[in-house]
Amino acid sequence: MTKSMFSWKVVHGGKAPPPGAAVGPMERLSWGRTVGLGAQHVVAMFGATFVFPLVMGLDPNLAIMFSGICTIMFLLIVRNRVPSYLGTSASFVAAVTAIRAQGGDSADVTGAIMVGGLVLAAIGLLIHFGGSRILHKVLPPAVTGAVIMLIGFNLAPVVADVYWHQDQWIALLTATFMVLAAVLLPGFWSRIAVFLALVFGYVMSWLADSVFGQITSVLPTSDGEAVPHNRVSWEQVQQADWFGLPSGQLADGVSVVHAPSFSLTFVLLVLPGVIALIAENAGHVKAVAQMTGDDLDPYMGRAIGADGLATALASAFGGSPTTTYAENIGVMGTTRVYSTAAYYAAAGVAILLGLSPKFGAVVNATPGGVLGGITLVLYGMIGLIGVKIWVENRVDFGNPVNLIGLAAGLIAGIGGVSLTFTENFELGGIALGTILVIVYFHLVKGRSKQLASDETAEDPVGPK
Repeated sequence: MTKSMFSWKVVHGGKAPPPGAAVGPMERLSWGRTVGLGAQHVVAMFGATFVFPLVMGLDPNLAIMFSGICTIMFLLIVRNRVPSYLGTSASFVAAVTAIRAQGGDSADVTGAIMVGGLVLAAIGLLIHFGGSRILHKVLPPAVTGAVIMLIGFNLAPVVADVYWHQDQWIALLTATFMVLAAVLLPGFWSRIAVFLALVFGYVMSWLADSVFGQITSVLPTSDGEAVPHNRVSWEQVQQADWFGLPSGQLADGVSVVHAPSFSLTFVLLVLPGVIALIAENAGHVKAVAQMTGDDLDPYMGRAIGADGLATALASAFGGSPTTTYAENIGVMGTTRVYSTAAYYAAAGVAILLGLSPKFGAVVNATPGGVLGGITLVLYGMIGLIGVKIWVENRVDFGNPVNLIGLAAGLIAGIGGVSLTFTENFELGGIALGTILVIVYFHLVKGRSKQLASDETAEDPVGPK
């Protein structure tokens, strides 16, 4: 049984497939080409996988390393039938921001995310053995789209208050470049627009330092005061070793590799992100199934559960949450090579990168203005994915169940409305917004059906 999992059939003589031909999940090209494709997958996931740990205050080197470890675990759980790469998830970014705003540190962050991962794993187990009908009933597209929208748009103040004012012009240039790259560049290049924008912003920041000198702006570490500083500082890069395990301290003083701590208040903040991960993973499995022509429904629960376990594993050591990556699905769509062997190669490359502290120091030196430009686009994209779900599932906002049932939760989640229960416990922002979306939607949904039934009974002609 184990042998069959790792017995990839060599196709097309191991050479590049002819135009229009595909390589299936349990097939491969020569090992040299397979490793090359794996490296391409690393480039595709690279930008977002280390940008999101940066904005969450976690270590990007550790995130890169665990993306490789977790991808291997994912492939084993789905028995190599679902080709996917697990990169850093953006679904918890808003919750992490809320946790830190309430005084939580990195251990509180990873503890809350770890619980979220275990909840996702339990849901995957439920889907695997009981089917997905119950899940779709509780979280129909109208609800899922609303939750993802409020998660994305809740992050708008982070861009405005943390990153943008560090260097507004570099932020604007980076955002402009990212928009143009994602839309105008051909094929694979558009898929790595985040990475290209980061390189572009880095270079622009270095040129600005060379031409204009230091900039005076407010940094997260400057206690609200504008201070002169270089946009790019490689002092830590010069001191870092080329090879070694991730180590050192995060900005809040917590060790890079650390044990999580747990708080019910913080756990409740991350649970809405689980809904986003369910929708994201399910959508990605369906996309892969459509490309490969395989029936992957039997592996849906495995895939969701595997992502949950991967998130819990990474968080147990201070790493970032994971999710299946659309960027890598895009690479498969471009190359028509769906071989899971290539993902093992990608995972190996990522683990090696994670074992280079100097690489991590380069990532950590990313200027705030560059992150401001990237997050300006990324956070908006997260919110608009919710709209995409509505459009694709033809959610009817002429129906008051959808229009009124979702309205209050959206405003509560995006606006940061809070509900205080005790001095030490409150629900706010995304957590409260998600609860209101789910409760209000199902509250009026059942009532709406009853009213429609009554109207039909009173009017034998039926509704007009």
